[in-house]
Amino acid sequence: MLEQRAIERPKRWDHPLDPSMSNADSMWLLSQPPFSRMDPARFPSSTSLADIIRNDTRIVRYEPGDIVVREGDYGSSAFMILTGEVRVLLTGLEARSLGRQTTQKMTWWEALKDSFRTNNVPEQRQIARVQGEATLGTAVREVDHRPRVYLQDVDTILRGFESESLGSNEIFGELAAMTRSPNRFTVVAKTPAVLLEIRWQGLRLLRRDPKFKEYLDLRYRENSLQLHLRECPLFQHLPQDRLELVAAATELVSFGEMEWFSEYEKARKLDSRDQINSEPLIAEEAMPADHMIIIRAGFARLSHRQGGGHRTLAYLGKGQAFGQRELAHNHRRRGKEEPLPYQESLRAVGFVDALRIPKHVVYDMIFPHVRSNELWEDVKKPRYDSTGRLVADEIKIQDSENNNTALLEFLVDQRLINGRQAMIIDMDRCTRCDDCVKACATTHQGNPRFTRSGAQFGPWMFAHSCMHCEDPVCMIGCPTGAIARNQENGVIAINPDTCIGCSTCSQSCPYQNINMVEIRDEVGRQLVDSGTQLPILQATKCDLCQAQPAGPACQNACPHDALIRIDMSDLKKLGKWMGRKAA
Repeated sequence: MLEQRAIERPKRWDHPLDPSMSNADSMWLLSQPPFSRMDPARFPSSTSLADIIRNDTRIVRYEPGDIVVREGDYGSSAFMILTGEVRVLLTGLEARSLGRQTTQKMTWWEALKDSFRTNNVPEQRQIARVQGEATLGTAVREVDHRPRVYLQDVDTILRGFESESLGSNEIFGELAAMTRSPNRFTVVAKTPAVLLEIRWQGLRLLRRDPKFKEYLDLRYRENSLQLHLRECPLFQHLPQDRLELVAAATELVSFGEMEWFSEYEKARKLDSRDQINSEPLIAEEAMPADHMIIIRAGFARLSHRQGGGHRTLAYLGKGQAFGQRELAHNHRRRGKEEPLPYQESLRAVGFVDALRIPKHVVYDMIFPHVRSNELWEDVKKPRYDSTGRLVADEIKIQDSENNNTALLEFLVDQRLINGRQAMIIDMDRCTRCDDCVKACATTHQGNPRFTRSGAQFGPWMFAHSCMHCEDPVCMIGCPTGAIARNQENGVIAINPDTCIGCSTCSQSCPYQNINMVEIRDEVGRQLVDSGTQLPILQATKCDLCQAQPAGPACQNACPHDALIRIDMSDLKKLGKWMGRKAA
């Protein structure tokens, strides 16, 4: 038997945001507002204020025209201006000006001609594109060894767009960073500027200071909360004055870890019981139904106890609410019956950002403005009575219901619920002809963008192909904005013009659906870095064949109707497709 060796447990701060941050830098930052106004006693010794500054921040220099934050990028950091000026563009730039790819659909004739072209050189790139030459006024350069997309004629562009100025000590990007949601605006350096970048982990820790937390919450309430409430169908007919009162009473809460993807492989190997028990509890069945909870970001598992474990009933995503059925039931019976508790439990799957609204606000401010046909029905057969006692008899579950539960648990446990265009292959129909792979390769320079393998539930395989996720963690940290979501069709694509091959997106994808490949020039020569002589890489992934008039080539090429791209939030469509008779 091998002897054990004791080592110090690895810590998150073994990997600081900027390893070169000096003690002098961190001490200077601590002497500047808002940090100088914070009470160090509010922070435990394990995560002291000085440690947060040293490990979760970095000082970054920007040149005029450098894009600091791009509209549509999923936030991971907030920025505080130390010196200089930046401009917030209140009207959007073109996608190409942000370093992104714009894709025009081919005509049917163009698609037909393209299908007859043979490409003996996979992943071919033009030298000009690889070297980051200008595209519609945008180029890539290095500032302090970091790649930046910049606007070449920033003064002209800023004159043509409505914008506002931000200066010293002002903060931006914090709302997107705290909720991992898309940035609403593009921010560009107007003058030479020095900014302090604060990654979201540190931002959350800094909220331990009451004044700083109050400042961030106030900014969220002023700028975004009402907009987020309006996105929920429940508030469609709520008068503005009532919405303002609801927003004032709403509590902002979060559960779980934003970096769920770093533990994904480990978590999905647990059995269902252990996995559910490991998920942070948002609301527990049999407890008083005191709040309505609206999912702001992430996914939550709806379940109830059954035997010695839990039965998964559904999962909730952005904009969906929990507790409204019990509250509607209790609202109708106020003064007549004792209120029912929550009938199910809600748990965070990975990370959940939520809004919690007290029941008296729901009763007095919301329900009076919900149409009667939109209000939820009574709880006809409650599992728990008003005392929280289990009163419903155990019901024998039919085989079909067991199958549905098992499928739901599989989708949640594997985090496949994240997919908005997941690829599913019916292996009972699939003959392994590989026509899907060949069609994908033909459409993408001889290199297929998916692998016909993956997690399997019964005869259905969830193939390794980009799912164009609801929570696309691959987009976090791309230094040039090369990977981005198309706001019109939801497709997440990579711009080969601005991808620098850093592999940040590939390493972040928890599903292993982004591959790094070597690229070649127009005559097939491998492109290598002139300094290191190492191959230059390119991130590749499924782009749903968005340029093709017929859509995904893989699905269209399958001769046995064995393959589909499907939104995993549409469980009705998924069930219908899986319920087809065998071919």
